[in-house]
Amino acid sequence: MATDKKVEKERSVEERLKALFQLQTLLSEIDRIKTLRGELPNEVKDLEDEIIRFQTRIQKHKDEIAELKQMVAQKGIEIKEREAKIARYQSQQDNVRNNREYDFLNKEIEFEGLEIELAEKNIRDYNKAQDQKTAEIAKAEEELADNEHILAEKRSELDEIVSETKQEEENIREKAQALEPVIDAYTLAAFKRIRKNARNGLGIVTVQRNACGGCFNRIPPQRQLEIKMHKKIIVCEYCGRIMIDAALAGVEEVKPTVTTKKRSRS
Repeated sequence: MATDKKVEKERSVEERLKALFQLQTLLSEIDRIKTLRGELPNEVKDLEDEIIRFQTRIQKHKDEIAELKQMVAQKGIEIKEREAKIARYQSQQDNVRNNREYDFLNKEIEFEGLEIELAEKNIRDYNKAQDQKTAEIAKAEEELADNEHILAEKRSELDEIVSETKQEEENIREKAQALEPVIDAYTLAAFKRIRKNARNGLGIVTVQRNACGGCFNRIPPQRQLEIKMHKKIIVCEYCGRIMIDAALAGVEEVKPTVTTKKRSRS
């Protein structure tokens, strides 16, 4: 009875390991498809972000121009009001009773005149700022148009590649999803975590030339024997990848080459 349970347990580990290796093979094929697409998805995303930045910048400049125009209009109203005051003060000067009243009105006229000059200077500054903003908008719109043109080309190129590989990728993903229930949740989560952190995307590897197929560090003979026994899930002590022997994975094991020294003739 105990023997039957042991066989069942060993078979369970074997099934999980074989399923994991098959899953790795399928995911590596998806990685290959993504490699065919190259950096296009990232380039498209970067261009889309750049276009959003240009659009935001253009809108900001337009809002600032609208605000500057409003300030110009306000200063124009202010000038008219001060001109009306000057006209009123000048009219009052014709009816003053003494020099003191005349000097007071004269100072008011002078003050209003200075305020008008300041308002006119403000208007010139606002108009100059508008011209600068308009020039910046024109430059940003030109760059925006260039980026939109490049984006259209990149999207077309990406869509063409995706359309060629989409069905193939979907079929592979379906096969990969069908394998996942064969693997226990803990082992599957560990595999995905290892694969995510691995530079080459390998979460499970075979032993080749007495070394880990992922990091190529040497695996001790005792450890190799444990891997071949399939009693438990074993990971590489160097890179953390799950280990499987080549025979169970269904791949040819590459043996280390043995070099023989030639005897020198005396």
